[in-house]
Parts: sequence; structure tokens; C-alpha cells
Amino acid sequence: MTMHAPMTSSITRKSMKAEMLDADTEADLARAWRDERDAAALHRLIRAYLRLAISMAGKFRRTGLSHSDLIQEASLGLMKAADRFDPDRGVRFSTYAVWWIRAGLQDHVMRNWSIVRTGSTTSQKSLFFNLRRVQARLEREAMARGEHLDSHQVCEKIASEIGVSRADAEMMIGRMSGSDMSLNAQQSTEESGREWVDLLEDESALGADTVVERHDHDKLRTRLDDAMEVLTPREQFILRERRMREDGRTLADLGEEMGLSKERVRQLEAAALKKMRGVLERQGVGVHDLVS
Repeated sequence: MTMHAPMTSSITRKSMKAEMLDADTEADLARAWRDERDAAALHRLIRAYLRLAISMAGKFRRTGLSHSDLIQEASLGLMKAADRFDPDRGVRFSTYAVWWIRAGLQDHVMRNWSIVRTGSTTSQKSLFFNLRRVQARLEREAMARGEHLDSHQVCEKIASEIGVSRADAEMMIGRMSGSDMSLNAQQSTEESGREWVDLLEDESALGADTVVERHDHDKLRTRLDDAMEVLTPREQFILRERRMREDGRTLADLGEEMGLSKERVRQLEAAALKKMRGVLERQGVGVHDLVS
């Protein structure tokens, strides 16, 4: 159910007055929920960090989607994070929750920005959320040098900058440059003109195929979670920040936060991937299938 504007404003005001939890209190609340299913502890943890969800929702308002819907999706991501958070990992809840909130918001935007599904792969999501910013910067830099970039040059540079294929870049540029059009629109102004929908081939998946696909996806996610269990909290933190964020952090950035050299962070990341590779290969799954 979509929240109305007055309700959204009320929730926002209340979130700003919520308590600030220290690390020990936060961990105690998380353990109370995990071990005793203490609903009051869970609600207190969520209320304390609702301001984080609202703040992150605000960063997606430029997509043109309803702010109340964005807050609702961010809140769902926060609740998922609270339900799955393990305080014994040595990571603050806010760090863990950011990934779940952002993932929920991005999926919501990708589902609702257009009636045509914009993309679901990592490269397509990266393009969707970074294309316009990168394109504008490239064009500004070219203008400052007195150069003019044609569409092919822009596409090449965007693909190189974001780290995707040129084909993906061309596809996303095309989709984002146009607007939705009804398939029931007629191809000509004649009264007997055919509708565009008449030209489409029915390629809907069979029910059995859909079930198999979902089963395989869930199995892969479970295997990844199992592989992450063999890592130390520090290694898990590095992989989440480097590989599981849309805007993965640099080695230097993580090194500064953790008090380590850039090379040491790289070594820890390599060691973590090696451990995961061993677990995944024993299960018959390549590590690059899951954490590329």
C-alpha cells in the first residue's frame, strides 16, 4: 500500500526524533531479536535507523518516482536488514543496512521507471544509475578541450568509463532517450491500420521454466551465503564494500577506514575470494558466476 504525502511527512518528522543507538545497545537489540524473537527490540532497532532509510530514499527522487513509494521501499529494505543482521560479525548495523536499502530502492526504480523492463544484470543497473552523470561529464570535458564527440565516441567512452560492453551502453542509451509508447497505438492513421502489438511474437515463458529459473536462482544465492560463512568478519566487510555495492569502494578508501595499507586490503580481498572459490568449486559453481 502506497503511503500518502501527509503520512510520509509524519513518518519523516518522527524519524528525526528517534534515538541514536550506540554500538553496544544496537548489538543487544539485534541479539534479542535473533535469539529470542523479541519484537519490541526489532521495532526499536528499525525506528532508530528509519532516518537512514528516508535519507537514502531522498537520493533517488531524481528518478521521478513517488517519494512516498521510495520511502516505503527503503523501509522494507531496512526491515530485511534488521531481520538478517548478525551482531557477532563485528559490523555496525548501519553499514549492513545500507546495502539492503540501496538494493531495494534500485530494484524498485528499475521495475517502475518504465513499463519496459530496463535491465536486471549488474552492468545494466550500473549503466542505468550512472549513464547520464558520466555522459554529461564527458561532454563537458570535451567542450572544455574544444572537441565535439559524436554519438559513437560518446558510447565508446561511456562503456569504457563504467566498465560495460559497448552493446550494453548502446542499448541503455537508446532506452533512456525515448519514452514509453502504447503497443495499442496504430501504425498508421488509417482506420483499419494495425496496432503495434499485432507484430509481437508470444515469447512468454512456460510456468515450469519460471519455477526452475527461480529455484536455480535461490540455490545460487544460498551457495553464495554459505561461501561467505567461511570468511572472517573483516573479509566479509571488504567483499561487501568492494563487490556487493553498486558503487564499490576503492582499496585506498577501505584502507583508510580500516587503518590498513591499500596493498593489505587487496591481499585480504584476494584471500577471501580464494576461500570462497574453494567452497563454490566443491559445490560445482564458479566464483565469477556470483561475485564478478
